[in-house]
Amino acid sequence: MAAMPQYATAAPLTILIFLLGACATAESDYPSLAIRDVERAEGQFDTGEPARIDVPPVEVDLTGGLAARLQSLLAAAEEAHGDFLAVRPRAARIVSSARGSAVGSDNWAAAQVVLAELDSARSRAAVPLGDLDSLYASARVATEDTVAIETARGRVIHLVAEEDAILEDLRARVR
Repeated sequence: MAAMPQYATAAPLTILIFLLGACATAESDYPSLAIRDVERAEGQFDTGEPARIDVPPVEVDLTGGLAARLQSLLAAAEEAHGDFLAVRPRAARIVSSARGSAVGSDNWAAAQVVLAELDSARSRAAVPLGDLDSLYASARVATEDTVAIETARGRVIHLVAEEDAILEDLRARVR
């Protein structure tokens, strides 16, 4: 092995000395990090008037036809639930045949279509729930009796929750 020239080991040492010397300068050579007068905020800023949004009042009849309205909403939810339950056996059969299928295969695609059909029926059951929620909120704000609304709402929530559980189970089988 060839011997290294003397200056080859001295050069890195010299550079290191100069670099360390730069770190040892006086504290007064650095600018202060304190807030300068120019950076201080003074006075008050006017934010202006906030924009007003015109929200039309929601008109909900809580007196005259409430019982008929609740019955209509409950009937719509029950009908959608019946449609959901009618599709369920066919959906279970198609999903079972798609179990283990590759994504994009014919069996997998057929399962996705039947699950979408169930989703559609579930959505139709959820629409009356939205209306019942509006009625419930309006009745609570108006301090009206909400027992009839809560009963109908609870029934529709139960139907939608049952459908959600069925859909979750069927989707888990396709994955």
